[in-house]
Amino acid sequence: MVGFRTGLLLLVLLKAVVGYVGCPDADPSLTAWDPGHDETARVVISAGQNYLLVGSATFYSLEITGGKLVFADSGTDITLRTRSLLVGAAGELHVGSESCRYRAKAKIVLYGRSDEGEENPSFGRKFVGVDAGGTMEIHGQRKLSWTQLTKTAFAGGLPEGPIAITERSVACQPATAFRGINVLVLDPATAAQVDYGAFDTWMDWAQSDRLVEVLDKIPDGFIVTMAVFAEGSVKLSSTAKDRITALGSTVISTLGFRQYWAFVAIKGDPSSAVEDTVLYSVTEDTPATIEKVFTLTDGTEFKVRAASWWSNGDKHMEMFVESVEPDTVLTLKDDVTSWQPGDVIVLASTDYNMEQAEEFQLIPCAECTTNQVKIAGKPTYTHFGEISGGVDMRGEVGLLTRNVVITAETEDSCYGNHFCEYFDYDTFGGHVKVVGGFTNVHLSGVELTKMGQQILGSYPVHFHMAGHVDEVGGYDRPAYVDELSIHHCFSRCVTIHGTHGLMVKDTVGYDTLGHCFFIEDGVEQRNTLDHNLGLVTRPGALLPTDRDLAMCKGIRTGVYGDYVPDSSECLSVSTFWIAHPNNHLINNAAAGSGDVGIWYLFHREPTGPSQGALPRFRAEHTPLGKFYNNRAHSNRRLGLMVDNGVKTTPATERNPAEYLSRMNGVRFHPHVDGDPSKPRVAAVFDGFITYKNKASAGWLRGGDIILKNCAVSDSTDITFASEGGPMGSGDEGSRQVVRNCVFVGESANRGSCQDRGDGVSWGLGADGRYRTLGRSGQYPYRAFEIYDGPVAVENSTFRNFRVTQSRPGVSALGFQLTNQFQVAVTSAVVNAKFEEVDLRVNIGTPGSKFFGAMNREGDKMASFHDLDGSVSGYVGSHVFSIRNYLARNPGCVERPDWNAMICTGNYAMLFFEVEQPVTNSMTLTRDEYPDNPVVLEGNLLTPGNKQKHNPVVTVDTSYTVHWDGRAPAKIKVYPGHFKKDNWVRLGFCYPPGTTFSVSYIMVNRVAGSQFNWRNIPAAADLAEVDQGDGFNYYWDDSTGLLFVKVQGHYDRTGENRYSYCSDMGCERINIDATIVSDDVSDCMSAAYPKYTLLPAPGLPMVFNQHQCDSCGAQEPILLEENGVFLDVSVVSRGQSDLGLPGQPYGITVNGVSYWSGGNTWGYKVVIVDAHNGTVTANTDFNTNRDPGADATFANFLRQDAPKNSIVLVSVYGNAVRHAQDCLHALMEVGAEEPGVRMQDHAYGTSYALVGFKGGYRPNWIRQVAPPAGSGPAVIQGRIPLMY
Repeated sequence: MVGFRTGLLLLVLLKAVVGYVGCPDADPSLTAWDPGHDETARVVISAGQNYLLVGSATFYSLEITGGKLVFADSGTDITLRTRSLLVGAAGELHVGSESCRYRAKAKIVLYGRSDEGEENPSFGRKFVGVDAGGTMEIHGQRKLSWTQLTKTAFAGGLPEGPIAITERSVACQPATAFRGINVLVLDPATAAQVDYGAFDTWMDWAQSDRLVEVLDKIPDGFIVTMAVFAEGSVKLSSTAKDRITALGSTVISTLGFRQYWAFVAIKGDPSSAVEDTVLYSVTEDTPATIEKVFTLTDGTEFKVRAASWWSNGDKHMEMFVESVEPDTVLTLKDDVTSWQPGDVIVLASTDYNMEQAEEFQLIPCAECTTNQVKIAGKPTYTHFGEISGGVDMRGEVGLLTRNVVITAETEDSCYGNHFCEYFDYDTFGGHVKVVGGFTNVHLSGVELTKMGQQILGSYPVHFHMAGHVDEVGGYDRPAYVDELSIHHCFSRCVTIHGTHGLMVKDTVGYDTLGHCFFIEDGVEQRNTLDHNLGLVTRPGALLPTDRDLAMCKGIRTGVYGDYVPDSSECLSVSTFWIAHPNNHLINNAAAGSGDVGIWYLFHREPTGPSQGALPRFRAEHTPLGKFYNNRAHSNRRLGLMVDNGVKTTPATERNPAEYLSRMNGVRFHPHVDGDPSKPRVAAVFDGFITYKNKASAGWLRGGDIILKNCAVSDSTDITFASEGGPMGSGDEGSRQVVRNCVFVGESANRGSCQDRGDGVSWGLGADGRYRTLGRSGQYPYRAFEIYDGPVAVENSTFRNFRVTQSRPGVSALGFQLTNQFQVAVTSAVVNAKFEEVDLRVNIGTPGSKFFGAMNREGDKMASFHDLDGSVSGYVGSHVFSIRNYLARNPGCVERPDWNAMICTGNYAMLFFEVEQPVTNSMTLTRDEYPDNPVVLEGNLLTPGNKQKHNPVVTVDTSYTVHWDGRAPAKIKVYPGHFKKDNWVRLGFCYPPGTTFSVSYIMVNRVAGSQFNWRNIPAAADLAEVDQGDGFNYYWDDSTGLLFVKVQGHYDRTGENRYSYCSDMGCERINIDATIVSDDVSDCMSAAYPKYTLLPAPGLPMVFNQHQCDSCGAQEPILLEENGVFLDVSVVSRGQSDLGLPGQPYGITVNGVSYWSGGNTWGYKVVIVDAHNGTVTANTDFNTNRDPGADATFANFLRQDAPKNSIVLVSVYGNAVRHAQDCLHALMEVGAEEPGVRMQDHAYGTSYALVGFKGGYRPNWIRQVAPPAGSGPAVIQGRIPLMY
């Protein structure tokens, strides 16, 4: 008996110790504190003062310096109200913990106006601040942060939405009542409107005949609703009356003048008819009304209502089709049993307008499964919940409610200098700010609302100049924010400023101002944003890039003088604003922004307080961090943007734009170690889903960029742009590739007519059904837009690009419109697949809408290489503009429907740089087609001291060059994409008496150096030039032509194979002319027919007659489902559950059982590498009998188990007799109170854990601890491995 009592006493002592470690409010050293409410109290909790807050309190301010404040979690809700809360050196604030999450409701409320009280110099006003040495641990209940629909939530609860027809003309109303008998026909399976007509049987007997025709065509089983508007009896024929009587009417045969009448029936079933009638009277305003309930094939009930009447001399009629059920059940992708009635959720828009996001409160639902919830009411808009055409467009659903809340009190309206001309509400909320040198900061399960201020540095969550907050900075427990709900806030969501290694995960940012997830100074690196949802990101006023057009033009305090900002300096607000490429975006969703979903931009040098922290130009050369499985939709402009920078210098007279305005010309060109002298590194954007963006799916400028495993729908053009021009400082040899992607022109996501937003039309799709159409519908949508280059489209599928009246010119492949820049002739398409595509290519017709005159150089030089013939059917062919005689040959096959021709031949490019003058157009004439010269305007629409031309040419042939003014005195000619020994002969027109200096030089564009200069002498005749190797020239004074042979002397191999220039560098011929005449330099009449040649055939055209079975993308492109997973099963049988039925004890990983051959009482632990799924340890700890097993187990978890390991734990028999420190170690890998508490194991209860050892807590961590005798404890599931 003594031994038993001793053991029991030990258990009690251990309970107390473990309870304190897991639950901060159980610390026996705390003093209960209930200070009450005093708005004048300036409270300081200093060293030696450790308080347990047991009741609500109000202060003027609260400072915790050296002491500790813990919120009691005894079931009583606590509200702490203060103007400011500062956690200073050695101070601690605890609301729950990672292993003992707060269960009651806790609220921190920040109050006060911006024009009252003093301001803290570091934190401002109305804040929760963590200073150096401070600790803040706030952990609310674990709840699923966000998920996706798996079934469409229809507007009004019906597949086609509700129907309302009245005498009033209303936008998006399917029809308007008209005098006579109105007929609405419905499909009973979907409640969709099949037909509607109004028949004026008061005025016209012929209308009765039309009515008969319509009624006869209605299939049996369809629902027919009819009602009189104004009058419908005078010329209603007997035949029409017979047809309506056959439907079941008993009134129609005696219908009188202006008699009110409403009717509904199923055709073919007269017994189903319901009708009502009221005789007309000047004083009678009682409507004739009918209502009948029907059932869809999925069991949804809907009702049809109709009414007809006169009132006060006015005629009325209405018809409605609407769902019967007042509330809506949502079917979701994940287990949402953590969501409870009373919680508020938000459904993201799945259409072009982000404002279609809707909030709902959850209500009890007895019939719901674990992945269903019921919302109060019905959606106003349709929220798509399907995978259509291979594109995952299942709308996001985010949780807004948390049991721990940080919020602020605000005024009823805007006041002071808070940009009240743009915001009619108070934007002075609270903010949370964490500065460098803190001891520990971890936030999880917290709701932040009415937070943020339209003041720089005051954001809902702000890590400010915190440095390295992970192991690199010496933190054993890296800082993180997890499972936050940030909504209805006034300035951003999470700001990462001068901070590295922060984890931001499972956070919802909704209805906020300015960039939401914001990386600020262009210096921040190694931060991870994992599985966050941002939606309804609105413009803000703080930075130029936050602002909309009105703010852009109106806020001018930061510009020089009277300068009015250009819109290109603003209009950039983004849900994810990534100012340095070395950060990680994984599994995020940008579901609606005022401009862009995800924007990568590049600070030429760090800005703000980070200035000087990195060398100039470093960020734009730094390799991309991990980009994996992100999605963006419902954005006003683009889904994904990779381009631009910000202005890093103050406003001056010479450069008057505001500091941090958006700036063009900063491009991404990643290299090893961020050093442009080292090899290039491809930036891989792996897994990107985008749809329903108003302007464009994406714009990516590089450098080497690979966009792979992408899915694009209902958005025009993914576009790549080169890092620099072919004669500029481009990233030599780079190219951009789209690989294994699916492009869908029209999906089943038809959108909602109402509130669809500006620039979005409602028109007929290819299936004959109405849908929303971006860019007002008439724009020539294209899946992929070929521009600059070289680019490549590999193994991609194009689906449902159908030409319609609403969308003429839609195509799978197209080119940037009105393009004056080069289009690389080496841009290529390979292994393409087309399904339901009318136009595989559309180069455009001059003069047509959107295409314009097509007189720019890029328009004329549009081309790509069809490597395998999967586009055109001709292997190895090139597709050119049908007007391009520089590339034509007699064997070309014309495709007028594409405005293209398909040719085979050897093609390259020439790059001309001309000076003195720069204002002339250049005419390039191929000797084989002198009647079809090509006029080139130049790349520079407003040239400075140079003009550039970039034509495509057929190599090994000859051309002449003419001008519409005096020839330029200086010409530089580069061969581009020339293979060794490729050549073209050029004859440049000059006035008589011109003398020349011609030279050759090699240029290294990366280093900016020049070498191998040599003078080119004159040849005796043209034959000598033709037979030479490009190192002589001939002046034919009879025609005024200077002939040079431009030849490639070196190969392009290895990483230079896509380069414009050779392995050795860029070859260049310089022509310096001394011109003595200002005559127009057009020598066409002298050059031809003298140099006219017969067109030479191109290479043989090889037609591919076989369907490419392996072409197209490998589908489905759903990376979350297709990723690498670990299948685990953990079954625990405590002593109280050993004899109960169910699964046997053990741990299984991917079907392999890890069993020690016997059932040792205590803990079984299996450690799995979270990167590759390899089991690295399998061991048992007999904490039931061995006192030393406790320390051994704890040390194993802390020291032996590698970082980034999955920890699988199962209990057999009784594990707690000697378990103490190991329970603390289990909490460090994910165990939580109350499940891991020793009280639960005192009688041998079961316990199973799937945990994680690493710098953060994945959302798949789970423990199961059933009451004694109700086990076993079972966890089975799939764990995604790390990326």
